[in-house]
Amino acid sequence: MSPAIRAKGAGKKAFINARLVDPVAQTDGMGGLLIQDDTIAKSGAEVTKDTVPEGFEIIDLGGACLAPGLVDMRAQLREPGFEHQETIETAGKSAAIGGVTTIIALPNTDPVIDDVAGVEFIARRARKVGLAKVFVYGAVSKGIEGKEITEMGLLHQAGAVAFCDGVKTIASARLLRQALSYSTFFDGMIVQHPEEPELSKGASMNSGELATRLGLSGVSPLAEVMQIERDLRLAEMTGGRLHFAHISTGESVEVIRKAKKRGLKVTCDTAPPYFALNENSVSDYRTFAKLSPPLRSEDDRQAIVAGLADGTIDAIASDHNPQDADSKRLPFAQAAAGAVGFETLLPISLELYHNGHMSLLDVITKLTRVPADLVRIKGAGTLAEGTAADLVVFDPDRPWKIDPYQFHSKSKNSPFDGRLTQGRVLRTLIDGREVFTEGS
Repeated sequence: MSPAIRAKGAGKKAFINARLVDPVAQTDGMGGLLIQDDTIAKSGAEVTKDTVPEGFEIIDLGGACLAPGLVDMRAQLREPGFEHQETIETAGKSAAIGGVTTIIALPNTDPVIDDVAGVEFIARRARKVGLAKVFVYGAVSKGIEGKEITEMGLLHQAGAVAFCDGVKTIASARLLRQALSYSTFFDGMIVQHPEEPELSKGASMNSGELATRLGLSGVSPLAEVMQIERDLRLAEMTGGRLHFAHISTGESVEVIRKAKKRGLKVTCDTAPPYFALNENSVSDYRTFAKLSPPLRSEDDRQAIVAGLADGTIDAIASDHNPQDADSKRLPFAQAAAGAVGFETLLPISLELYHNGHMSLLDVITKLTRVPADLVRIKGAGTLAEGTAADLVVFDPDRPWKIDPYQFHSKSKNSPFDGRLTQGRVLRTLIDGREVFTEGS
């Protein structure tokens, strides 16, 4: 049977014979978990078939992994303004199949999320849809035009969990300094798309021999690290929290590693394409593999893996960036950059585990607890008693071939088209409700 999306009442459930992966407790072992209504009532090795209280529906997971639902800290939901590419509902369905229970949405919608009304609109729509929990970044600049700072304090009070200008670099040093300084009053975080705009203007892919052979304009990896180096100076000057999104180069990893050793309040994330693919994926002018930042060299890919393994890179995000077919079916230079990411986030991340680079617990931690901590979402990324029952059940070893045309996202563009991988989501629960169950 084909996978089904559904949302049914929580009631009382008991999951037994599960491999519990808890990033907060830092445990990975067999046990069970009790859900009462929307909350985790109990979890641990002592929850077995014989200890389940009367009145609970017992579900034997047969050794499958049970972990907190994924917290995706970088995704574009396209609503409002670009509903032909994605909506909160289609994104929610795609997220449910991918095990994502919490999404942090970028503000580059139309209108831009640069005022309280925009934050409240997304919150209302997400509640109405009733799938993934959706939080938003507030824009740093009005209209994400990079000129005038938004009312960040009001946006924070309305529910914006952090601030960025979407897929645009905050190019103005004055504006970024102002934002970092202002954010310190409420422990806010500024998220930067690290790419020096003038150096990257008009580029289609990573610069180098391959770009030359393909006849495509390239952007040097230095455009990323130069932006990071400038911004680190501003973070040091202001004492603000600065986060770099989807880093993709080895030099970026090294610079951020040194900044952390100096005690700067700097963090970063990356996305699966940057540790699972390299620039060779665009060799046949495959526009599905045209991303921003672009796919880099094999040396850069290996450096991203090393940065994840040693903790320099704090989190993994999907970088879900859906594009319609017409935007991708163009010559490579004119095609839009971006790809869908919810349904491949977990299995591609699990390759870090299968290939021996990281433990399963460490991979899940970077997908759940760390992003939740970075944007200050309490009660996410844990199996602790008394927290919301936002959960994912998955088989880390189940093989499957990625077929984007089976995705539930409105868009079907993925650089992982046809890839053989391991790891399949079996169930996704939000507040104890099953919003996805395989085969039902």
